[in-house]
Amino acid sequence: MLRIVTDGAGDIIPSWGKEYGIDVIPVNILFGEKSYLQGVELDNEGFYKLVEESRRIPKTSQPSPHQFVEFYKKIAQKGDTILSIHITSKLSGTYASCIAAAEEVKDDFKVIPIDSALGSLGIGILCREARKMERAGKSIEEIVKRIEDVKKRSRVILTLDTLEYAKMSGRVKTLQAALASVLNVKPIAVLRDGDLKMEERVRTRKAALDRVVEMAKNEYGDTPVILAVVHARDPKSGEGLLEEAKKHFNYTEALMGELGISIAANLGPGTVGLIIIPAA
Repeated sequence: MLRIVTDGAGDIIPSWGKEYGIDVIPVNILFGEKSYLQGVELDNEGFYKLVEESRRIPKTSQPSPHQFVEFYKKIAQKGDTILSIHITSKLSGTYASCIAAAEEVKDDFKVIPIDSALGSLGIGILCREARKMERAGKSIEEIVKRIEDVKKRSRVILTLDTLEYAKMSGRVKTLQAALASVLNVKPIAVLRDGDLKMEERVRTRKAALDRVVEMAKNEYGDTPVILAVVHARDPKSGEGLLEEAKKHFNYTEALMGELGISIAANLGPGTVGLIIIPAA
């Protein structure tokens, strides 16, 4: 049987877990001396409340190889194939933990680690695509080839509403140039080939959201795509961005989801982004 696994930085639409059989290994969220498992012991709203009360940003850490081993044993049976698709290795050590665990359990399961080169709902869409292909009778080799092709042609374009979270966390190196300047700019960061880089700084929120759509349109034109918008505690801006994007793209599907804690912890509430996945 094919098991599909992602991590807490690979957001999925709530119904997808059950509908497409996607299992999520949680990220570790560290608040002072206390540790929480994302989505298990701490949900998004609880996270934001803790930040507001403490005025501190938690540390996040990838699942350890041991946590991966235990997770695989929990969700799979001997002889199963596990397709394990994770956040870009250039931003997290999750993929490395997965590789170490895969070696440890190789006598029980065939684990295929994949570095998605993406984040958030982009990973969720890859997981769903893998399950759809499996149900259509495609081989695991065909599925992996498809994912490797699509990820190279996908983009995540994000704009932050505030730099306070990035300032407190100090972990998003791509934003340091903006932090060295005034704090009221709206940076636009692009995740391309696994790297997150700040590409532009815009003065107003509206201009930043418009620019996100324009940048994506310049790259994809009329190519058929899956559109996905992600937001951190700002569904209104997310809905507005999605409706605007739908006017400009040849889309086969339009989705919206919420950024998970592990990403929102470093980017902050109000972050909104557009994820573009080639549909063919």
